[in-house]
Amino acid sequence: MIDFLLRRNDSCRNNPRMPLRNRVTPLGDVIATPERGLVYGNRGCLHNQAGVLVRRAATRRWIACQLSYRGWYQGATPRPGRFTGLFFLDDATAFAAGHRPCALCRRDDYKRVLAITGFGGADAIDLVLQEQRTGARPRVTVASLPDGAFVMLDDEPHIVVGDGVRRWSPGGYGLVRSTPKTAGLITPQLLVPVLAAGWSPLVPFLHPSAHETMPS
Repeated sequence: MIDFLLRRNDSCRNNPRMPLRNRVTPLGDVIATPERGLVYGNRGCLHNQAGVLVRRAATRRWIACQLSYRGWYQGATPRPGRFTGLFFLDDATAFAAGHRPCALCRRDDYKRVLAITGFGGADAIDLVLQEQRTGARPRVTVASLPDGAFVMLDDEPHIVVGDGVRRWSPGGYGLVRSTPKTAGLITPQLLVPVLAAGWSPLVPFLHPSAHETMPS
């Protein structure tokens, strides 16, 4: 089932061979790629009447959801006036992009984020996340970061896993690299303590490739 969801992507209605631009990178950019991902989400309606993306965000409420909820699949086909369905490789990628758990389909995850960060509701946490998504990227000691945090190395996003880092790609994570001393932090600082607390969400936290044994 996971392999099917990773491969499947709703096609552009004008060209069935062209994937929709609905996949989110750890940097928050929305790209077109055949791979789907394991986590769903949105940041408001990003497309016009023709289904073409015309904005990066329509609200500061950036959320990450389950691929399916109450028996129905979260599709990606754009519908005018509705939110634009987005997809993430995994929950760590969604966090890095600045999305937090949905208060509806991921209620327990949402409440846990509020408890760990000390915020009382969505408005307050979404405001801080918006500031951190658009602010300067702090330089951090990589060895101090928990699994699932993202850093920028060689102008590309890498995830911290175990004793090393792996480069992100739409299809999964690459070869293990040794942990650098410092790097620019991609994941919003607000969400790093959530990862450090031992994040075990309702959606896949890490894509299976994050645990594949590969040579350094």
